Formats: sequence, structure tokens, C-alpha cells
Amino acid sequence: MAEVRAFSDAAVWAEACADRLADALSAAIAADGAAFLAGAGGSTPGPVYQRLAAAPLDWSRVTATLVDERYVPEASDKSNARLLKQSLLTGPAASARFVPLYSEQITVDRAGLLAAHALRAVGRPLDAVLLGMGEDGHICSMFPDNPALKQLLAPNNPPLVLAVHKSRSTSAPQEDRLSMNLPWLAQARRVVLALTGAKKREVFEREVGGDPSVSPIAALVAARAGDIEVLWTEAAR
Repeated sequence: MAEVRAFSDAAVWAEACADRLADALSAAIAADGAAFLAGAGGSTPGPVYQRLAAAPLDWSRVTATLVDERYVPEASDKSNARLLKQSLLTGPAASARFVPLYSEQITVDRAGLLAAHALRAVGRPLDAVLLGMGEDGHICSMFPDNPALKQLLAPNNPPLVLAVHKSRSTSAPQEDRLSMNLPWLAQARRVVLALTGAKKREVFEREVGGDPSVSPIAALVAARAGDIEVLWTEAAR
């Protein structure tokens, strides 16, 4: 069972999330001369990225990517790549190498294949992962009841980037997406789940005891034998 660490102050919460990611990246650079970071999109990670960007790391040795992406070009205000570049890859952190998930292809499925190839070419597992969670319990683009969920959660697959198509039967997602699958997260050296608000804590505590074949949170905790760091604040960001 993953323990939830609570912070009464949103700034302290963001700093704590950033510190954990920076520690993992620093350790990887010291040990291997390189580090691999994957981050979430959405509104929650912004304050964390701003603090992480100030970490005294050799950013030229860091490769950064995303855990998921909307199938839109970087110029779109819906692009997670745009968010990451504006909030994290600034100042000294701009020297990090960025590997996007999005590429303009005939199909989003083809883009997923190319993204998976590019991530595997980095040549190392993820050293640090920052995740958020939606109020429906989704992480990455692992949406409950979406037809892609079973394949995304399959623990015996290799690390893949999969297409998550707009669903006709559910409300999410509203646009095609690309998502890392569970095995990417399972092998990461550190996973930080950053949560805000009472509703998301309630959802996490409900989902963590759920069925790993249908609950992304339960699947993540099971795949890592509980080894995730859950940092939560109720305070407004």
C-alpha cells in the first residue's frame, strides 16, 4: 500500500515533489553520466516543473520526455510538450535533450510506434517519473473504460507508447492521445505521484485497493510493489 504524504502548504508540496525528482536525476548522473525523466501534462505539474528547473543539475546529461501527449502539434495550447518546454526546459534546464511523443504521421498508431522506438533508443530505463491523476482515476492517458486500457495495463508487454483513440462509448479522451504503457512506469527508478485537492485524495484511496486489471492506480501500485511516492496537498496551488 502506497502511503500518502500530506503537505498543508502548496509551495512546500511543489518543492518536495521537485526535490525527489532532482535527487533521482542527480543520482543517475553520478552513477551513469546520464539521466532520463518523464513528466505529466495537465495543470498540476507546473509549479513542480518550475522548481525542478532551478535544480543544480548538469542538464546537458538529462533526457526529458512525457508520459503522455495529446495528438496535437507543439504549437497547440493543448500540447504537453509545449507545457514542458515553457515550465521546465528553461534557463539551464533548456540544455536537456527532449524526446517528444508526438510526430505528424498518417495515423496516431504509427506515431506511437515511432515514439516507442525513440524512447528505447535512449538506452536506459526512466530514472524519474512525475505523474498526475485525474478525478476519474486516470494516470498518463490510461482512462477507465477506454478500449485501450487493457493493453496499456498489460504487465507482460514490453515498454510501449500506444495510441489512445477518442472513445465513442466514454467521455475521455476528447482527442486522440499517445501514452506510455504500464511497463515503462514499472521499471522506473523513482515514481512521484503529485496530487492536489480533497477529491483526488479520495479517488486515490478508493482506487489503490481496486482491481489492477481495470484500475490504473491499482495496477501501478501492484507493478511496483507499492514503491511509489504519493505527495498530496489540499491547498490551492
